Amino acid sequence: MHDISRSSQRSGLPGEREMVVMMAMVMALNALAIDSMLPALPAIGEGLGVTVANDRQYVISTYLLGIGFGSLLYGPLADRFGRKGVLVPALFAYVAFSIGCGLATSFPMLLALRFGHGLISAGLGVIVVAVIRDLFAGDAMAKRLSLIFLVFMVVPIIAPTIGAGVAAIAGWRAIFIVLAAMGLVMIAWLRRLPETLDPADVRPLDWRTMVSGWATVTRHRRAAGYMIASGMMQGALYGYLNSSEQIIAEVFGARGYFPLIFACVAVGIAIANFSNAAIVERFGARRVSQTAVFAFMATSIAQIIVALSGAETLWMFTVLMMVNVGLIGFIGSNFGSIAMEDFGHMAGVASSYQSFAKTLLAAVAGAMIGQQYDGTTLPLAYAFLISGAVGLVLVLWAERGQLFTRPGTAPKSPF
Repeated sequence: MHDISRSSQRSGLPGEREMVVMMAMVMALNALAIDSMLPALPAIGEGLGVTVANDRQYVISTYLLGIGFGSLLYGPLADRFGRKGVLVPALFAYVAFSIGCGLATSFPMLLALRFGHGLISAGLGVIVVAVIRDLFAGDAMAKRLSLIFLVFMVVPIIAPTIGAGVAAIAGWRAIFIVLAAMGLVMIAWLRRLPETLDPADVRPLDWRTMVSGWATVTRHRRAAGYMIASGMMQGALYGYLNSSEQIIAEVFGARGYFPLIFACVAVGIAIANFSNAAIVERFGARRVSQTAVFAFMATSIAQIIVALSGAETLWMFTVLMMVNVGLIGFIGSNFGSIAMEDFGHMAGVASSYQSFAKTLLAAVAGAMIGQQYDGTTLPLAYAFLISGAVGLVLVLWAERGQLFTRPGTAPKSPF
């Protein structure tokens, strides 16, 4: 395991700051492919003949489903051929699918290409986590992941504005050309990234090895509990992503403010990740994330009360969403770090399988939540509370009823 700050000269690694920004930008390509679409969904629907408004959400949910299925593939490939050896070809494919989406001539064709785009893009997040796990462990890993997510969150803040601006100037198809250009920029930058996989950790690429790795993660009580809990919480976030444009435009009549409102909510996650990076090594990933789950549920109850009151305003909705989505920021990276604690020897397979399980669960849950949109914010508020409650039950099961522990004091989970 490397310490970037001490070994960058010896190993050829970029400095820690550059590494954080580089990995964040790799992950940000996924956020850009999702969030830049949101303000263009009405134009996409109109251009491709979509007649049911909720169907426009499938532009987002099919991409997320692709990420879920694709996540299962990249860990084993990265453990066999190296992180960089898999990441660079995936980026070339990202560019190709971006161009293909921009040329789609029908809505079913676009959805098929979006699924393939997500299938390819799944490798971006999986390999970033594996690279960081190659270099750090425990709360130190959680801190670096939080820093990466902090830089990464700049993109969701500005992506809807980029998408709206590009669509207004050159049409919605031009958004995909921007995605392709960003992919090419990252391919060039990654020339500075050496291989981080330790030769001793190279694993053979065979079905038995992969199934054995998946089974190991599945049987690990703590890893499985946090993995599924993370998927539930992420599902609430995806439900918001799927329905956010309709809520802002139709419930509050503020379509023109959508990029601003989305940016305000995204700032909540940015603040959370900045705060998490500052406190996680002091208080521990469990204490921070488990406290956030309780706060998430309390805020969800407030969302329900406000929605039922009949007096909900756009800014009340925005503030509550900013808080709750921000709390997901405290939960996500820490849950992921806890779930990966015992898999340093098989980081690629473990990261890949966990990403597959939680993203697939989140994509399905998010699509179901989005399709419940009925012209009010209540379905989203109820979904947030249910996701938080289920997540808490799973964490209690994973930790055998003991909350707020630190590594070394947490109950051991046998394989």
